[in-house]
Amino acid sequence: MSFVNTVDMTQDAYKNHYAIGAFNTNNLEWTRCILKSAQDTNTPVILQVSMGAAKYMGGYKLVMDLVADEMESMNITVPVVMHLDHGNYEAAKECIEVGFSSVMFDGHDLPFAENLEKTKEIVKLAHAKGISVEAEVGSIGGEEDGIIGEGELASVEEAKTLADTGIDNLAAGIGNIHGKYPENWKGLHFERLQEISDAVKMPLVLHGGSGIPKDQIVKAVKMGISKVNVNTENQIAFANATRAYIESGADQIGKGYDPRKLLAPGKQAMVDVMTSRIGWFMTPSVK
Repeated sequence: MSFVNTVDMTQDAYKNHYAIGAFNTNNLEWTRCILKSAQDTNTPVILQVSMGAAKYMGGYKLVMDLVADEMESMNITVPVVMHLDHGNYEAAKECIEVGFSSVMFDGHDLPFAENLEKTKEIVKLAHAKGISVEAEVGSIGGEEDGIIGEGELASVEEAKTLADTGIDNLAAGIGNIHGKYPENWKGLHFERLQEISDAVKMPLVLHGGSGIPKDQIVKAVKMGISKVNVNTENQIAFANATRAYIESGADQIGKGYDPRKLLAPGKQAMVDVMTSRIGWFMTPSVK
């Protein structure tokens, strides 16, 4: 089964008020867990990789080939998007060339005029090959691959201008952050979300989906969020389950040190997280 882009997927989610889970892969285990969660729930999935994770794994083509081979090996039948998460201009162009089915060009840290022009160029290159494009306006707070953003509310005017470039999905800052949410976090800014949704009338993306309470996720989805990114929650779940396994002494019993046994609790913890979040996003089963 080949990769699909996000166009039909997120448009349907937008029209019918649900969202698609976008889960980051960091290695082979993450890849298999993401695919298993999607197949077990019979729901479409956006499997994405950041620039840092791709470098760690050996490059964009290796990541794409790994995902494709695992899809074949695992007999995956649900729709899968191969997506670049938070790519700069050069990364987006490379992923278009190697065969990703979707790319995010993140130019939020550039002057808006430059972000706009580069987004137009990426749209032209990607759409010529049937590849969907996500762009970002307004900084998402927290840390992503060592880049720390304070977070801001996206400008409605800039959001509308960026949407008019022909992008397929728009990520906008609405008080969301990457990484763990601090105790004094004020929550999502639903008034700004509504303003942006009314202005652009297209599928919106919620970055930093890890740690946002269920009621806020559900409300945001009903207001136009059609793609929700999750990474940190999987990392924490994996780390906690692995820690518990080692602290229990299980790795010292028999061949408990075997990586297939050592990593199994963490893998199951990630599957549990993703299965739960797919329910939160109200993603319907594939017909």
